[in-house]
Amino acid sequence: MAALKILVIPGSLRTGSFNARLAAVAAKELALLDVNVTLISLADYPLPIYDGDLEAKSGMPANAANLKRMIGSHHGVLIITPEYNASVPPLLKNAIDWATRARDRNETFGQVFRDRAFAIGAASEEKIRRASRADGAAADSGARLRRERHSKTDGAVLRRSGLRRNGSAERLRRCRVVARNPAPVDRRRPADDVRPHEAHSY
Repeated sequence: MAALKILVIPGSLRTGSFNARLAAVAAKELALLDVNVTLISLADYPLPIYDGDLEAKSGMPANAANLKRMIGSHHGVLIITPEYNASVPPLLKNAIDWATRARDRNETFGQVFRDRAFAIGAASEEKIRRASRADGAAADSGARLRRERHSKTDGAVLRRSGLRRNGSAERLRRCRVVARNPAPVDRRRPADDVRPHEAHSY
């Protein structure tokens, strides 16, 4: 059986791009799995802004046909791209627009995008930082709720035993008081007042 061939396309040309770096890491990891990986740069496929009149007048740019054939020579495509105004960057969108128009004999428009698997990934320093803060806040809230639930359970133990809370954990341990029917604490259930992190579009 022929080796699986995956094409990795970064959607950014910016120097030091997180997504270009992620694409390189993804290509390396795929290669370790004995996948035949091709990592390209859209800088090697410069294209004018797509214009139907330009296509009709000047024909299909060679780079559009070359990009389409590069995609078609792989079993799957992994696109690593930043988010740009709640969408993909113009560089990537324009490349896809041209590639959908390029076709060889007996092909339909966009056929290359229907005959193989595609995946998309992204990296964002700002969103990683926001997600990290959200995870930390959720963890703090969860810990607070667990403390409150444990505190309520301890209070129920003391009340049912006719004792008063004196703030001494050591004295509570010495008493070895066990509630008959302590309120169960389901740690698998998410805290009701921990709201999911609000997604940002930009």
